[in-house]
Amino acid sequence: MPMASPMAHPDCVRARADSVGAATDAVVQALARAAVSAVEAVGGYAGGVYLRSRSGELLLLALFTGLPLPLFRPWWRMQVNRPFPVAEAYRSGQAVHLPDAASAMSRFPQLVAGLPFPFASLYEPVAAGPERFGVLLVLRPPTPGVPVGAGDRKRLREAAEELARELSALAAAGVPVEWEGDPVSVPAEAPEAGASGARGAVERLTQAVLSLDRQGRIGFVNSAAEHLVGVGAGHLHGRLLWEALPWLGHPSHDDHFRAVFMSSEPVHFSARRGRHPPGALLSVGLYPASDGVTVTIGTADPPAYAPASPADPATGLGSPADQASALYRPVALAIALTEAVTARQVSAVVTEELLPAFGGRQLAIYLLDQRHLHLAWETGFPQGFLNRFDGVALDVRLPGVETLTTGRPLFFESMQRLAAAYPGIPLDADVGARAFLPLIASGRPVGSCILGFDAPRGFSPEERTVLTALAGLIAQALARARRYDSEAALAHGLQAALLPHRLPVREHVDTVGRYLPGSAGMDVGGDWYDVVETGSGRLALVIGDVQGHGVAAAATMGQLRSAVRAFALAGSTPEQVVRGTNRLLIDLDPGQFASCCYVVLDPASGSALAVRAGHPQPLLRHPDGRTEVLDLAGGVVLGVDPEASYPVTELRLEPGAVLALYTDGLVERPGVDIDEGVERLRRALASALPVPLTETADRLIGSTADRPDDIALLLASLTNGRERATPEA
Repeated sequence: MPMASPMAHPDCVRARADSVGAATDAVVQALARAAVSAVEAVGGYAGGVYLRSRSGELLLLALFTGLPLPLFRPWWRMQVNRPFPVAEAYRSGQAVHLPDAASAMSRFPQLVAGLPFPFASLYEPVAAGPERFGVLLVLRPPTPGVPVGAGDRKRLREAAEELARELSALAAAGVPVEWEGDPVSVPAEAPEAGASGARGAVERLTQAVLSLDRQGRIGFVNSAAEHLVGVGAGHLHGRLLWEALPWLGHPSHDDHFRAVFMSSEPVHFSARRGRHPPGALLSVGLYPASDGVTVTIGTADPPAYAPASPADPATGLGSPADQASALYRPVALAIALTEAVTARQVSAVVTEELLPAFGGRQLAIYLLDQRHLHLAWETGFPQGFLNRFDGVALDVRLPGVETLTTGRPLFFESMQRLAAAYPGIPLDADVGARAFLPLIASGRPVGSCILGFDAPRGFSPEERTVLTALAGLIAQALARARRYDSEAALAHGLQAALLPHRLPVREHVDTVGRYLPGSAGMDVGGDWYDVVETGSGRLALVIGDVQGHGVAAAATMGQLRSAVRAFALAGSTPEQVVRGTNRLLIDLDPGQFASCCYVVLDPASGSALAVRAGHPQPLLRHPDGRTEVLDLAGGVVLGVDPEASYPVTELRLEPGAVLALYTDGLVERPGVDIDEGVERLRRALASALPVPLTETADRLIGSTADRPDDIALLLASLTNGRERATPEA
C-alpha cells in the first residue's frame, strides 16, 4: 500500500503559542515548510525537524507531521552522543539514509529494537557552514535492497539547505532558533467525506467504526460507537483518540498503534473499556490507509495465541503489533546486555534470555579473529560437534561464515532446507530449524550467532526483524567485552610491571605488600604501594589509590609511584614529597585524583613521620596486641588544589609493633559505612597471632573474596633480633 499522504499546506499550520515556547511563529513556519516539502518530495508519510537545545547537549523534536505525536514521546528528546541516526547525522554533518529495516538493524539496532516495524528513514543535517541547527527527517515505506536514489537524496538535501538559510536569516535578525519545550504537530489534510451510500453501510454495522487522520484525531464516528465505547459521538469528533478514549491510551497498546501508523498491515488486539473496575473486553481492529486509520471496536473474540509462548513452530505470529507485544521478553536481553562485561557474560546472557524468548534449544557464538571464526560459546549441541568448525576461514562456504561476510541473516525452517542450501554440510540433527545471524557492531564484523530449534518452524517477517536487531545488540555487547578484555589485560600488565616485585631487605624491620584486583567484572585499578630506601638509613612506606579503573588509572598510578620515589630519593621531607606529587598530578592533568599515605620510618629508633592526603587512617598494632586506628592530620586528595598543605604527624613504633597501611577496597563495601569496615580490619589485626608478617598479610586479605574494588596492603613491623620474615611484594 502506498503510504504517501496529502500533507497540509504550510500556510495552514496552526501552532499554539504555549506549544512553541521561546521560538517564534516565523521559526515554526520555516520548519513546517521544510518538513512538508521534504515529505512530499521523497514520497514519505511523515517527517519533522529536530533542533538543538540551548545547552547544545540535546536534540529536541521541534515539529512533526504525519503521525500522532503522543505515540513517539520517547523520541522527542535525543542526546547528541546517542547511537541513533538523528544524532549521528547531527554529529557528523553527513546524511543518513536507511532504506529498509535491514540497513537500520545493521547500523542502528537500538532504533529498530524500539520501533520493530518495516519503514525507511532519511536524515539530513541542517547546517550553514560551521553552524549546526539540527536534522530534517522523513519516514517513508521501505524499499528492501534498494538504496535511496540520487534524486531523493538531492531533493532532501535541497530542503535542508533552504531551511538552513531561513534559520540563519532568523538568527541574524536576533530570533532564537534553539528549541525548548514540546514539539509542534502539523496536521494533515482532512479526508473528504464519503458518499452517503458508504456512510449508510457503515451505520448498519453493529461494530463501532471510527476514522482517524494521520495525527490520530477522530473524524467519522458511526452510531454503534456510543453503545460500545460508552461515549457519545459529539464527545468523540475532532479529539485525539487517546484523549477521548483513555483506555486505548494505556502503554500496553502503544506498540499496536505505532505499528499501524508506521506499516501497511492491519492490527488486531483486545482491550478493556475501563480498568478500575475492569470493564468489558473489546476487540479492536486498526486498518491503515494513506490518509488515516480506520478503527473498529466490537465484542472480543478469544485470543488467537498466548503471548507467553510467542515461538509456536506451527502457527507463527500475526500482526506486527502482536509480534512486538509478544516479543517484549527479548527486551530483557537488551537490558541484561548492558550489565555484561566479559564475552563469557554476554554469551551467558544470550543463553538465558534469547533462547527462552524464541523457544530455542541450541546456541553457538563465533568471534572473528584474523579472518577466522573461533567458537566462543556453545550450548545444546552434541559434545564436540562444533569443534570441526572452530577456526574456519572466511572463504569457506558455510552459513555461519556467509551470514557474516554478506551481513544478511539466514533462516532455515527445517534441517532439510539447510542441507539443500549447503550440500554435504554436517548436521547435528535430522529434525529442527536454524537461524544464522551476523554479529556486526557499528559496521564492523564481530562474529556470527547460531540459534537452533528442536522442531521445524517458520520465521515471520517480524521475528526476523527482531532477531536481527537483537543480533546487533549482541554484537555491540561483544565488541565492548573484547575491548574490556584487551584493556584489562593491558592494565594488568601495566600494574604488574609498575608494582614492586620485591621489597628492600633492611635490618630491624620487616615489610610485606599485597595487591588484589577487584573481583570478576571490574577493571584493574590504580592502587599501589612501595617501600623506598631514602639513603639516610630510613625507609619510606607509601600507599596510594588513584580514582577509577583501567589503563588510565594504572598509567597514572605508575607516574605517581615514580614521582614519590624520585622525591624520596632526593632527600625531600615527607611534606615536600606529598606536596610535590600533588603539583605534578595537577600539571599532568589526567582528569583523575588520588589519595596517599606516606610514612618515613627510622628502623633503628622506631620514630616515624607520617603525611596523609585524603587516605584512610593507618592501623597500629602494639606488641601487647592492643590495636588502634591512628589519628593522622591530613590534607585533601592529590590532584585537586595546587596550594594544598599536608601536615606531618610524629609516631613511634616499638619492637614487635605492626603498622598497617591499606586502601579503601579492603574496608569499603556497598551500603555499609566505611567505619564498620575499618573496625572489622582493626579487630582482625588485633586478633592476629605473633606469626610471620607474610601470614598476617594473607589473613587480613583472605576474607575479601567478593570485593567490588581492588586492594593494596602494606605492613611494616619492627624486629628485636628474632627470626625475620623474608620481605616480599
